[in-house]
Amino acid sequence: MTAHSSGSAAAPSESSQHPGEEEGHGLVRRIGPGLLLLFIVGDILGTGVYALTGKVAKEVGGAVWLPFLCAFVVAMLTAFSYLELVTKYPKAGGAAVYTHRAFGVHFITFLVAFTVMCSGLTSASSASKAFAGNLGEVMGWKSGAVLLLIALLFMTAIALVNFRGVAESVKLNVVLTLIELTGLAIIIVIGFYAIGLGKGDTSKLMEISIPEGETAFTAVTAATALAFFAMVGFEDSVNMAEETKDPVRIFPKIMLIGLTITGVIYVLVCISSVALVPPAELGEGDAPLLKVVAAGAPSFPVSIFAFITMFAVANSALINMLMASRLLYGMAHEEVLPKVLGRVHRTRRTPWVAIIFTTVLAFGLIWFADLTALGGTTSFLLLVVFTIVNIAVLVLRKDRVDHKHFRAPTAVPVIGAVVCAYLASPLSGRAVRDYQVGGVLLIVGMVLWALTWFINRAIYSKPTYAKHPESLGGHVDED
Repeated sequence: MTAHSSGSAAAPSESSQHPGEEEGHGLVRRIGPGLLLLFIVGDILGTGVYALTGKVAKEVGGAVWLPFLCAFVVAMLTAFSYLELVTKYPKAGGAAVYTHRAFGVHFITFLVAFTVMCSGLTSASSASKAFAGNLGEVMGWKSGAVLLLIALLFMTAIALVNFRGVAESVKLNVVLTLIELTGLAIIIVIGFYAIGLGKGDTSKLMEISIPEGETAFTAVTAATALAFFAMVGFEDSVNMAEETKDPVRIFPKIMLIGLTITGVIYVLVCISSVALVPPAELGEGDAPLLKVVAAGAPSFPVSIFAFITMFAVANSALINMLMASRLLYGMAHEEVLPKVLGRVHRTRRTPWVAIIFTTVLAFGLIWFADLTALGGTTSFLLLVVFTIVNIAVLVLRKDRVDHKHFRAPTAVPVIGAVVCAYLASPLSGRAVRDYQVGGVLLIVGMVLWALTWFINRAIYSKPTYAKHPESLGGHVDED
């Protein structure tokens, strides 16, 4: 689903009780290894691989599997930092909480929380584009205006469902994950079956397209900066720490297994795709995997696969918009954003103003940016957050806790911070459009923050900040 909700509403508590034991209050620990694995795999799978495989192929050529493999390595490095933090603070979750624990600067905590929210908006907007692209392929609609209208109507439908109060469900996640896995399995089977029959061209898999004035290294890093969008989502699992049985023991093994499974799936999907469809053709349009199905199995009903794809990206959009509206609602209640954004509907008990505001921002993103820019911006925003998390884990080494926890080798977060910062920087060959889209969103956030600061100063004679910064993490639930 690739939902980027990094956070939990629960404040960290210092307790002598073993973090894996179920307490007499709070959330019930019902999630075992199997459910947690499906949650992690399902959270990573989604819009990234279904929609951006072609865009990455357009960037790097036939060796499209290489950027995905590099993105997997970068994600694995950062996962070690998240594992140390989630097992060290099993009742806290998310980048905003870890940032506040490490640095204690409320404005930085706000920026991290707002950046996570923005990544949800760009991810949901890219899902809307992918939904419209797949529906357009099936119906034969090629007009850009028609596809834009479909994407906007789709986002409107997501907003209406969000308004009704749909909450994230682990059991529902199991069903959705199986559907997403089925779609990718179809691509892998079709690809390797065609290769076995001698229909596929595997020679293209080692070809790297190098734009004029660049090197193979910069071409791959630029493509990796985009492909990283497909690997995010694993960080959301920290939200489940309070509901996981013995998280200190279970989390490290399950998260690493989940990341490995998705990494292998992505590489196999890339191999199947490029073997059947030329990279340049794969990069045209917003429905690359439909072309793979049509090329490898002409008799397979393309509409069925299109439905699977639309179902996968629809859930990405819904989960991300749920996260974004709830996170905005939380920031309003912590008095770091205008209080009006924290209003709850009288009967539906959902944050209707936050839902409207995030939906309007999503409309702007759908109109303003294409699928490549939206995916790249999501990747850029989260790489910035991951850089901070990798640094935070080192800063928090001085903070001792009274239970055993996972400890990442010191070199891992150091390398992770450097690599994430590099991929987020212009040195990686990242498109300027990513900074433009991300910059506009962050300017909106800082304007809202400044407005709130002045209002609070006028009312209270001095600025007020988040009373409980840990609640800025982005927990998604019913109000």
